[in-house]
Amino acid sequence: MRTPTLGPAERGEALARMADQELDVLVVGGGVVGAGTALDAVTRGLETGLVEARDWAAGTSSRSSKLIHGGLRYLEMLDFVLVREALKERGLLLQRLAPHLVKPVPFLYPLKHRAWERLYAGTGVALYDGMSLSSGHGRGLPAHRHLTRRRALRVAPCLRKDALVGALQYYDAQVDDARFVTTLVRTAASYGAHVANRARVVGFLREGERIVGARVRDMETPSGEKGADFEVRARQVVNATGVWTDETQALIGERGQFHVRASKGIHLVVPKDRIHSTTGLILRTEKSVLFVIPWGRHWIIGTTDTDWSLDKAHPAASSADIDYLLEHVNEVLAVPLTRADVQGVYAGLRPLLAGESDATSKLSREHTVAHVAPGLVVVAGGKYTTYRVMAKDAVDEAVHGLDQWVGPCVTEEVPLAGAVGYQALWNARARMAKRTGLHVARVEHLLNRYGSLAEEIVERIAEDPSLGEPLTYADDYLRAEVVYAASHEGARHLDDVLTRRTRISIETFDRGTRCAREAAELIAPVLGWGPEQTDKEVRHYEKRVEAERESQLQPDDLTADAARLGAPDIIPL
Repeated sequence: MRTPTLGPAERGEALARMADQELDVLVVGGGVVGAGTALDAVTRGLETGLVEARDWAAGTSSRSSKLIHGGLRYLEMLDFVLVREALKERGLLLQRLAPHLVKPVPFLYPLKHRAWERLYAGTGVALYDGMSLSSGHGRGLPAHRHLTRRRALRVAPCLRKDALVGALQYYDAQVDDARFVTTLVRTAASYGAHVANRARVVGFLREGERIVGARVRDMETPSGEKGADFEVRARQVVNATGVWTDETQALIGERGQFHVRASKGIHLVVPKDRIHSTTGLILRTEKSVLFVIPWGRHWIIGTTDTDWSLDKAHPAASSADIDYLLEHVNEVLAVPLTRADVQGVYAGLRPLLAGESDATSKLSREHTVAHVAPGLVVVAGGKYTTYRVMAKDAVDEAVHGLDQWVGPCVTEEVPLAGAVGYQALWNARARMAKRTGLHVARVEHLLNRYGSLAEEIVERIAEDPSLGEPLTYADDYLRAEVVYAASHEGARHLDDVLTRRTRISIETFDRGTRCAREAAELIAPVLGWGPEQTDKEVRHYEKRVEAERESQLQPDDLTADAARLGAPDIIPL
């Protein structure tokens, strides 16, 4: 099975097919849960459609801590069911479903108190490892180990000597969250799902009390022109819109059975040389935990956990948020970080089920699935790691309304696009480098982003050797990857490429503005842009970066939100 491309022609065909037939299941929302739901439904043999108002993973699913983990803090909250479930999913992703995208990552937990803290924390981490093994999918990660202060400082020389008396080291896993979602979407499409981003649900279709589909607006067609709005009929609709759940439910004109509350988390990206360590760090704060996560040639530092009720499309990081993270990480660093060290900043919203607690950091991450109206299923809450379980539960609920026999969930056995053959290619990466003329480090980069689909990138380079050159001012990425993002991965705008298909927007000090023109000119022939649209894309991206920088100088959420809204989407919702 060849993984399909998600180019402009394929998007148009998907929209046409959704308009021309009745689907079994229409999934609304192109984050990790929506994409996972589409894959679950289509692999049960259901005629499936998936629409997303903006870009794949444009919301929460591209702005996480990029961890696949059980959640040690949920273990401390005695939420054993959630932790065990998440650890099983972590093992599945590492070993079977996405070994090319999900990778082990070590963390060091500094101990500040003798005896009792080592016993307390050590027992928790031992239980964490034990639950992972008992899930049946926990092998492949090293077991935790206890370290003296001297050994801890060897693996993390960045730490102040007075910041710890010893340490624990354990392993979890990490992922490029936005790339993972795009891969999920492509996998669903490979099994026959009709998928389209920039396609917004603006209303639901009803017959009496029953929801029988949705009215969809093609955001790439100017509103009011023929074809901008069309109907998609479906026997069951699944609302998987995360923090937008309440707004989507409101389209049926009835009050929802539950509400979703948004919690803002921000992250800082700093260059690798600013923190001298061979391991990630996990630190306690008075409100939550703080991670320092290895990320290629960078570190990701996060996160905050504060209530957010302002613009959901573009949550803004304030100066206070940035200072909070710097202050807490500097408590343990021998060489403190300053604002000048911050290369990138991003903010995201967690969808939490409302009404469980006044403090967002104490809200459960468990999910809820319900038939809120005949024909309409809502799935809400949860965490990134358990997306597959949420998707299974959502499709199970939808199947109840189909009045026919449908097979059970099989996604536990369905590797994502690029997983099959990845290990063999990884073992032969030196040969691949010799064959392609690329440095072996470039080959490793491609394999860890695309898995066996890296061969498609190599084919593009063979056709046009100039695409094998690195992107100017963002040399971690090849020019071919920019073209591939638009031709194969559904990118429709420059922002999609620089922010989600690559991570240039947070991995360079200029946040991608210096390579924006070159990237736009590479994309233009694929998407059919003329000079005017190319200029518009570059101007919009530059204004977005300017607005984000301005918001990060503001003292609080209100002023930061106002500053960020100074640069609206290139296609406003």
